[in-house]
Amino acid sequence: MASYSFQAENIQICVIMVGLPARGKSLIAQKIVRYLTWLSIRAKCFNVGNYRRLETAHPTAEFFDVNNSEGERLRKLAAEAAIRDMFRWFDHEQGVVGILDATNTTKSRRNWILDLCRKRNVEPMFVESWCDDEDLIMQNIMDVKTTSPDYVGQDPEKAALDFRNRIRNYEKVYETISERDLTYVKLINVGSQVIINRIQSYLESRIVYYLMNLHIKPRCIWLSRHGESAFNLVGKIGGDSDLSERGREYARQLPRLVKMSVGDRPLTVWTSTLKRTQQTAKYLPYRQLTWKALDELDAGQCDGLTYEEIENRYPDDFAARDENKYEYRYPGGESYRDVVVRLEPIIMELERQENIMIVTHQAVLRCIYAYFMNVPQDQSPWMEVPLHTLIQLEPKAYGTEVIRIKADIPAVSTYREKGQSAKIKK
Repeated sequence: MASYSFQAENIQICVIMVGLPARGKSLIAQKIVRYLTWLSIRAKCFNVGNYRRLETAHPTAEFFDVNNSEGERLRKLAAEAAIRDMFRWFDHEQGVVGILDATNTTKSRRNWILDLCRKRNVEPMFVESWCDDEDLIMQNIMDVKTTSPDYVGQDPEKAALDFRNRIRNYEKVYETISERDLTYVKLINVGSQVIINRIQSYLESRIVYYLMNLHIKPRCIWLSRHGESAFNLVGKIGGDSDLSERGREYARQLPRLVKMSVGDRPLTVWTSTLKRTQQTAKYLPYRQLTWKALDELDAGQCDGLTYEEIENRYPDDFAARDENKYEYRYPGGESYRDVVVRLEPIIMELERQENIMIVTHQAVLRCIYAYFMNVPQDQSPWMEVPLHTLIQLEPKAYGTEVIRIKADIPAVSTYREKGQSAKIKK
């Protein structure tokens, strides 16, 4: 399987965000961090606004006026603090990709950052989000006025007006990137057109490939495990069993749960190739696609066994999996890391799409959920993902909102805590 480890190559990249407010920069920055972290690449976002808020929590638009010298001084101090922390992270925490999330709208500001990076042998890579799509800008303004820390507790309409005035102040000095000697990606109207210039390393090309698949339109992703299966009832892992009677009842009720959450929005349903997911999605009145990549983690020679049987027959393997569940690979099977690698095309396609529902398996859902929620690798294999529960994820600029809708249908618990043998709970 592929491995993503760039620390040994001593690569350090500073991704410098560029663009006016309400162009999706923070959302893009957070997505890059999530993607790289998910692939085991050390990445961290340094949001200059968070540093600025330590001194000026709720500034008005005048704070960002080009003629406000005090505002300019405080904003420069915030940028210096963010960059200082980023370099410290590179030096002491083996950071690989640091993302400087700010407007960086002038050539002089970008040249200043460029010089600082080059003095530290950090590769600068600019990512500009350029947008003149008024509908998209308005959607971002509506999102910001309800989620931005700058406008917490404020009247939403007044917040939107102030934010528009802030944008106008930045527009006065905005200079788009055009220098041919810089490494940059320019996203025009978030994916309608992508301009790429002087990409020089493999890791930079991976970031570019990811960015080319992004959009920032409002959307949701719905996740559900298959209904309770015959194997679930007896505690067996893997296999291709049919649903239990309670699992079939969940399949019958799932269209109602989905309709309550989705409403009239268009939706496409993705399932694995295994019977229990397809039986679960049987009654959903939406277009459906089957993905081999969504099949459950391959348990190899342990497929079809219970955890108790695995513990008795392969005690060393059972203990090794508890010790490092993310990296442990079943003999003849897969590890969670292997599942992440085969899910990468799924993530890319998810980022290209709008409203998608995925009906799949426990380990696969853990990996997908970890991507959207930025859950650390050592924790993701131990997350509880119960049966007969619909999970709604809504990506936002400052995080992903989660809603869980539990069906009123009993099911066994397949969750096993670290260090414990499986206990089937009916």
